[in-house]
Amino acid sequence: MFGSHFYHATVRKSVAVFGTLFNNITIARKKGDGSLINQVKVPLAYGPKQKFLSRIDSDTGQDASVAIKLPRMSFEITGIELDSPKKIGKRTEIIEPSTTGTTTQRKVIKQFVPYNINMQLNIMAKNQDDGLQILEQIIPYFQPEYTLSIKPVDDFDTFKQDVPIILNGISFDDQYDGDFNSRRVLIYTLDFTMKMSFYGPVNNSSVIREINIDFTENAGIDANNLSELDITIGAGDTESSYTVTTNIDLTDFD
Repeated sequence: MFGSHFYHATVRKSVAVFGTLFNNITIARKKGDGSLINQVKVPLAYGPKQKFLSRIDSDTGQDASVAIKLPRMSFEITGIELDSPKKIGKRTEIIEPSTTGTTTQRKVIKQFVPYNINMQLNIMAKNQDDGLQILEQIIPYFQPEYTLSIKPVDDFDTFKQDVPIILNGISFDDQYDGDFNSRRVLIYTLDFTMKMSFYGPVNNSSVIREINIDFTENAGIDANNLSELDITIGAGDTESSYTVTTNIDLTDFD
């Protein structure tokens, strides 16, 4: 019904772009005099926080390596919904020159719609200072949004999309309940909204290079052609170099 197969990997790109923002965060361990002991890069992975919490609780023996487990971050998609205020007219098209080099065709996308992709970032730490270090390296960049540019459609070379990522809110959870064998986990939850768009298939569309206008005295079968106006652009002309030829025929004009 809708046509041939196409796939722009919009959701996959959204996950990759969002994760890239937070994949280089580190925490510093210092002595009492302020000198640096070491600096640890915080691991980041896609998945719900419940999965990582269950993995943390599964290894609590004497030889468990706490430094490897915590701190860490995880993120996941929590919802996708239509961005109605951003929706534009159905006849709007995205156009780009054809990759074949021909001047008589253009690449065009006729269907695209904006959507909000809700993301959740979870910061899990054993102590408060680690969690606050991570949190403070994120918050200043969102006021409350951070905008980056992506290439949403691989077949379009020059088309770029600005994607605002909005920080909606921050919540805190200290899971201190449990027996002595249970590990304490501090969780900061950050909720974000990505302003993405989903695009339809890429098609080739012919360029209008000739216009024919006929001026008639009467409409219908008894029409009397008074004059003709033909406007033509050469087949080899480009957008930067072209010649417009106009032919006017007044043979039947009284």
